[in-house]
Amino acid sequence: MLKTYMAKKQEVKRKWYLIDAKDKILGRVATKAATILRGKHKTIYTPHVDTGDYVIITNASLVKVTGRKMSDKIYRRYSGYPGGLREVTLDTMLTKRPATVMQLAVQRMLPAGSLAKQMVKKLKIYADGKHAFEGQKIEVLEVK
Repeated sequence: MLKTYMAKKQEVKRKWYLIDAKDKILGRVATKAATILRGKHKTIYTPHVDTGDYVIITNASLVKVTGRKMSDKIYRRYSGYPGGLREVTLDTMLTKRPATVMQLAVQRMLPAGSLAKQMVKKLKIYADGKHAFEGQKIEVLEVK
């Protein structure tokens, strides 16, 4: 008789992955990062336990998008006051805050809740090619 394996928080061994987003498509990079953060690439994946690994994304400012998303995609935020709706296009966000664009893309691919907050803490995004985790054993991932 086979038993179902349930991963425990203490047993999870975490690795570090590096994704270079230069000239890569935004959605494909975000999908790969979300899969690794969630832990779906591991055989011990358990939906209610954070089994994911750390992800470092570099060159977030050099990411590409397809179609007319640069002008058509709009990020909205609302302050709660009348007239407090702010809208910013993807083009403006990529020039001013490229790390935020990548953060929102990955975060919105994760399930909502407290488990997603733990997963997002393991995501490190940098607009340029430098990162502060040189001491870790980092495995480079290629996104197609």
